[in-house]
Amino acid sequence: MEFALGDDQLALQGSIREFLADRYPVERVAEIADRAGWDPASWREVAELGWTGISAPEADGGLGMGFLEEMIAFEQLGRAVFPGPFFSSVALALPALAGAPDLRKAVIGGDRAATLAGAGEDPRDLTVRAEGERLRGASMFVPDLGSCDLVVVAASGDDGPSLWSVDRDGEGVSWEGLPTVDTTRRLGRIELEAAPARLLAAGEEAAGLLDGIRDRALASLAAEAVGVASAALDRSVQYAGSREQFGRPIGVYQAVSHGLADAYVEVESARSLAYWAGWAVAGGADEASTAAAAAKAHASEAAVDACERAIQVHGGIGFTWEHPLHRYYRRALWIAAFMGGPAHHRERVAAAVLD
Repeated sequence: MEFALGDDQLALQGSIREFLADRYPVERVAEIADRAGWDPASWREVAELGWTGISAPEADGGLGMGFLEEMIAFEQLGRAVFPGPFFSSVALALPALAGAPDLRKAVIGGDRAATLAGAGEDPRDLTVRAEGERLRGASMFVPDLGSCDLVVVAASGDDGPSLWSVDRDGEGVSWEGLPTVDTTRRLGRIELEAAPARLLAAGEEAAGLLDGIRDRALASLAAEAVGVASAALDRSVQYAGSREQFGRPIGVYQAVSHGLADAYVEVESARSLAYWAGWAVAGGADEASTAAAAAKAHASEAAVDACERAIQVHGGIGFTWEHPLHRYYRRALWIAAFMGGPAHHRERVAAAVLD
């Protein structure tokens, strides 16, 4: 078994990191988050690089690679605190569009950006209900709703869960933005009043898709959290080596160096867990759900901890709005909260192990 990235995977990793450093430095991310907002035209640029179709078949306009390569992209996007609707479109919406090739190709090609309403809800307690071919109800905490014109909606019905697609600005659909800790990935609330919708999947097929989407999303968030934590740790190490107190770099003091060493161990163990989860999900392994839950729980906590240590290492400047560290911290907090916190997923792991 090969545990290291191959040449093609390293090339993909390097190309993504290079592009993000050039096109989305933290200064531009801050401008998008605080003032300009996400430009929908930028989505096509991302799609033309092939990122939206990394694990999609070439027949659908994708690269024909796999979910592990997609995980590499998520880690790099986390490092850059990427402010576009990649997670919502690729991890949440695309798997649900398998039965709608036209919509799937539109997202992969960059013509549309998509998200999923109901991603964090239990399929037994969905807050939107299907009535014939129309949807009624509301869904909270929909990621990137303001940046996506296509919404996949998870709904309940007499025959179990179902998945539908609606146009965000279509008939019977209204939406609003919600306050969120991370302004690079805003949340929204969508309300449907007898909104006409297109059926994507129903019954057992929809339930299976929702389970698969949950596992993919949790593994993707774990990889993203590793990227966030790595970026925060790199900034801390660089600062500790250059900032001096009493004529010596602050990194030589145990109060600083031991904390950074602990953070490094946490980040590397989180990376191992994340890619184990990616491998399990990609291969449909029996432990996929458990691996994804474990990876998301540990990686999100490692990211929050790494960001908090980074802020402490930077001292007074680390607490300022002008310094970029709070961007990473906010993304780490968002990841930790979305689709269930660490305690929730540890309960899932414990239940699976003790069953």
